Amino acid sequence: MAGKRYIEGLKFGMILQLAVGPMCLMVFNTAKNAGFWVAFSLVLAITLVDGVYIILAALGASKLLEKPAVKKAFRYIGGAVLILFGLNTLLGAFGKSLLPGLSLQVDSASVFLQGLVLTLSNPITIVFWGSVLTGKIIEDDLKARELRVFSLGLVSATLFFLSAIAGLGMVLSSFLPEAVSTALNVLVGVLIVFFGIKMMVKKDA
Repeated sequence: MAGKRYIEGLKFGMILQLAVGPMCLMVFNTAKNAGFWVAFSLVLAITLVDGVYIILAALGASKLLEKPAVKKAFRYIGGAVLILFGLNTLLGAFGKSLLPGLSLQVDSASVFLQGLVLTLSNPITIVFWGSVLTGKIIEDDLKARELRVFSLGLVSATLFFLSAIAGLGMVLSSFLPEAVSTALNVLVGVLIVFFGIKMMVKKDA
């Protein structure tokens, strides 16, 4: 049964990963610019935060973040962080930097820390995971141990999917002309800024 719940979590997590978000784009861009292992450190940071957020969701922290005032505050903070990182990525395509010393083309330790900051910038994710876990508990009557195994599958999906994205970015870096590479950096920066703005202007339900 444990194996079955893990596979269910893995499959469900993979489906969720198909909704490409800003961190997926950051992983691809990092792999393209700095190689697989630097990007993999970013993947580990994202996976770690996802795991923490899933644990917090299971413990009920999602209820706190459902309060309108708290949710709004975190939306603005998270959106602002994404916009800053997106603008920095955009300017980085032209050899400039909005935030001195901040670049995803450095080393694994620095990228890991940046990944933590970026992923932690959206704690509203806890509400999402809370909804997912609540739905599974109600639908399948999951016991505590089954819920832990299912959640492990969800976290594994993040690790596997984003590692594949990092591999894709590394492979494509060998074939992309400099002009195309610069254009992709610009595109990634613009999209991350878009995600940030979208987060800030989103109306609470």
